[in-house]
Amino acid sequence: MSRGLHLDAYLLAFDTRAQSLQDRARAGFLVRAAALAELAHRGAVDEDGAGRVRIVSAAATGDPVLDALLAEVAERPRSWKAWIRRGREDTLEAVEERLAVLGVVTMADRDPYGPVAPHRTVAVDDPREALDLQARVAEAVRGGAPVAQVPYADAVLAALAAHGHLRLVLPGHERHAHGERIAALTARLADGTPGLARAVNGLNLTMVAAQGGMGGS
Repeated sequence: MSRGLHLDAYLLAFDTRAQSLQDRARAGFLVRAAALAELAHRGAVDEDGAGRVRIVSAAATGDPVLDALLAEVAERPRSWKAWIRRGREDTLEAVEERLAVLGVVTMADRDPYGPVAPHRTVAVDDPREALDLQARVAEAVRGGAPVAQVPYADAVLAALAAHGHLRLVLPGHERHAHGERIAALTARLADGTPGLARAVNGLNLTMVAAQGGMGGS
């Protein structure tokens, strides 16, 4: 069972061999987009006629990462793409803290006398959790099961991995080979939130624009 799209998106981007995120900047976009998709799936947000994110229910979700994002979204209407770009590093760090509380990852303590590090070292306690998720999401793209039968969470994570150019899960040649299926998986997001589906479809271009050339193959 998914613990939440935003938390699973972090594990999806985690390189168990290196015991670190494969690309921290990229992971920030993926986790932020996944958190928005989780809020939409829970019925907490949808979009207005102009494609801007709006609050449907401001009730607490029970997840501090989602609650913090919900409070942000309540401040003013913005597009899905704008919300994906904003605050992504804060959301990424909040996800790490949440996974640590849940016992999924271990975060190294900061050394008050050591050099200032941009972020704390994180290790996945059981690499199989990340590896199994990565394999399942890749199979959602490669597999022959009808797209309608793919669990919603797996379909969203597959769309994020594909459009986010997460090579750890889906190499470039497989993205090209399975383009039609990826489009169909991405379309699962369009039910009620077509703007979110478009934002995910353009995720790599958003990364390139925000990061000044980051994109991958």
